[in-house]
Amino acid sequence: MEATVPAILRKCLLFKGLGEDSLGRLSELARRVAFEKGRIIFRQGEECPGLYCVGSGVVRVYKVSPAGKEHVLHFAHAGMTFAEVAAIGRFPCPAYAEALEDTVCALLPTGPFRKLLETRHDFCLQFLEGMTFWIRTLVGLLEDIVLRDAVGRVAGHLLRTDPSEGKSPFALPVRKKELASHLNLTSEALSRTLRRLEESGLIELVDRRHIRIRDREGLAQVAAGLPPGEFV
Repeated sequence: MEATVPAILRKCLLFKGLGEDSLGRLSELARRVAFEKGRIIFRQGEECPGLYCVGSGVVRVYKVSPAGKEHVLHFAHAGMTFAEVAAIGRFPCPAYAEALEDTVCALLPTGPFRKLLETRHDFCLQFLEGMTFWIRTLVGLLEDIVLRDAVGRVAGHLLRTDPSEGKSPFALPVRKKELASHLNLTSEALSRTLRRLEESGLIELVDRRHIRIRDREGLAQVAAGLPPGEFV
């Protein structure tokens, strides 16, 4: 069954603080949009269409330097959003967005969404609560880049990605090249780090894409800063 706009918005972390009345108003503004795998949703510098809430699929949000180098800012999965700041501030799109697989979103157009923010005080207060969760996620991403080394960043990402909590193998939702860019690593450094975690007995590289977490507690300690060699 295809997700409806209200269902997508209800599961969105950014709107976690909204009551049913506010969610209903958002649903009236939003429309369902679908993108095929590989579709560029918007480009850096373009006018922002609005705020996107992902219902299914994965979206890669990335910057391109003047020299043409790409850097992945984040991946938006179901329940996550992208183009939030540009829509709220009426800025041009600060990055590119690409559907990595067939993706369905609820789109809140910039104009009507801004008007709701400007005219409904109660909605703004509820929305601020959801923004705190979004900011905490952003701070976590910055901490990964600034405060953790390569092995800590990879360990943390695996813990967040594993839906089974170590009970079964899981597939990396993106290609290793894209994951390496997101974690501010080279592809070679990512491969070396994964092998190091496997040699330490923390994970098992089942095949080229599937991974099993063998020691979740140990991996969590590595994500917090303890060298994996402590577990050899």
